[in-house]
Amino acid sequence: MSKLLALIATIDAVLVFLIKPVLGLISAAIAFMLALGIFTRAVLDAPLFGLEELILVVAMWIYMLGAVLASRERSHLSADFVQVVCSNPKMIQVMRLLSTLISLLMAVMFVTWSYDLLQWGINKGQATPVFQLPWYISQSSLFVAALLFCFYLIRDLLADLNTLLHPGTLPHPVISEDNC
Repeated sequence: MSKLLALIATIDAVLVFLIKPVLGLISAAIAFMLALGIFTRAVLDAPLFGLEELILVVAMWIYMLGAVLASRERSHLSADFVQVVCSNPKMIQVMRLLSTLISLLMAVMFVTWSYDLLQWGINKGQATPVFQLPWYISQSSLFVAALLFCFYLIRDLLADLNTLLHPGTLPHPVISEDNC
């Protein structure tokens, strides 16, 4: 299992290497477009038509890639009440494993739903009103994020299983400060 976790850690490092700069560029693009829109509307009294649709398409990607990074760091919203009501470390780890398994099943459902949405968007050929950008550009962010959620949940499931089977190991050996 350690070889598989090492492979996952390598893939994770590549993903983070790709995602973080993309998020930076997208964030800068949104900030620039918002400032440009405010400037042209308030100062020049000539609003830029279509700017909002560009921001919407790009914002979908920033939301989804940000959610992927939260999933990677396991910092997304959770309700870890088991540690409050139970002090047995083995039971806490079993519940953590169960929680990860349920999350993975939900993520797989999200993959199928987002794939269907993407396929529907491609088949319908819908586009934005001003620039005629295909809607599947933003819809594809849901599918990509869902696939990456599954990747990180599989990693978490393996790490949780490893921790349960080998007490004393780190809960998430594939996440380190070096990877962040």
